[in-house]
Amino acid sequence: MMENIKDLVKNRRSVRAYDGREITAEHKAKLCAFMESIENPYGINVEFKLMDAGEHGLKCPVVVGTELYVGGKIKCVPSACEAFGYSFEMLVLYAQSLGIGTVWLGGTMNRPAYEAAMELSEDEMMPCASPLGYPAKKMSLRESMMRKAIKADERLPFEELFFNGSFDFPLTEEKAGELAYPLRMVRWAPSAVNKQPWRVIVAEDAVHFYLKRSSGFTRQETLDMQRIDMGIALCHFDLAAQELGMKLSFSREDPKIPHDDDTLYIASYRIDRH
Repeated sequence: MMENIKDLVKNRRSVRAYDGREITAEHKAKLCAFMESIENPYGINVEFKLMDAGEHGLKCPVVVGTELYVGGKIKCVPSACEAFGYSFEMLVLYAQSLGIGTVWLGGTMNRPAYEAAMELSEDEMMPCASPLGYPAKKMSLRESMMRKAIKADERLPFEELFFNGSFDFPLTEEKAGELAYPLRMVRWAPSAVNKQPWRVIVAEDAVHFYLKRSSGFTRQETLDMQRIDMGIALCHFDLAAQELGMKLSFSREDPKIPHDDDTLYIASYRIDRH
């Protein structure tokens, strides 16, 4: 398990400008070993692959200064998007621990070339990829403008994301108690266009995760970027709770808490107090 989750989460940002140095052999070996060890609570395997942009004709207009990318592929099965989001975020945070920059790429790339490089089967998908490299000392103008446009350094208030028992009662950090830290790490998770679609209800010894749909997102039959965001949120909560020594069990048993039509139950973590 990774340590210092708070530092990794708060210091990590989407990096689109790199300094041109190749990743060291030591760092590349560590990344490859970590890729092989990544698991997610859904038990759905994500296969990672390092790809050279020149060799595979990979292009991304918003990325400069690196030729190395990592992609992930997964079977098109139920909950694949959540599983992918969890596993890919594990890799992103581990890369951050090595000083390696990343940015989630979903649309700003020539997807057919990336999918060809990943050697997808008919029953697989490659939801996202990321460049890998050492961040440039200064962000590019385009990078700064993109971050400003989506308010990348801002997050919704704690009380708008987390609730006590039902969606009728906002949860404060003070009332969250020992769960305040894991929930803060959820709050600071990255999401597509910074929409922060996660909503969480704390009820007794269970933490229930819901997806609050944002307008403007197109969903394919298998690929759902906001479900991937939910996997990222689950990853942050799980890692932070483990860092505190909490014993968790993962569940997809819907607690049947009333919610709006644009809100979807995703999964729960139950806390073992014994």
